[in-house]
Amino acid sequence: MTVQVLLDTHVLIWMGSDPARLSDKAAETLRDPSITLLISPASLWKLAIKLGRGRISLHGGIEAFANRLLSLRRTRWLGITPSHLAAVAQLPPHHGDPFDRLLIAQALVEAAPLVSKDAAFGAYTELQRIWQLTGRRRWPTAACTR
Repeated sequence: MTVQVLLDTHVLIWMGSDPARLSDKAAETLRDPSITLLISPASLWKLAIKLGRGRISLHGGIEAFANRLLSLRRTRWLGITPSHLAAVAQLPPHHGDPFDRLLIAQALVEAAPLVSKDAAFGAYTELQRIWQLTGRRRWPTAACTR
């Protein structure tokens, strides 16, 4: 049986551009060669919107970014299915972001832990989230000097 995890949007960005922002547990999970990394179209759609609004920049644009992610050996595209949509409709309203609600539903339907820093996901007690900080905490330098 293949172990798989679903990656939140910020994890997709940080794993390539700023891996120090990942928790130790998240980084360990991403490095584990036995784990398949699932990518949802919801995350790439969210990134495309942010890119269009000028909130982020992606080398080569969204299509090149998506193709680079999907070319990694252990990544798999997790399409949106009717089961995922039905699960979104059944979720309690703990989280208002429609992209995050779809990720939660996909993780639950696929029984895949969600790799995410978003503490709001903790309100969904049936959702397994991978993030907890272990060892030393990574605080931005600027936060320590104020």
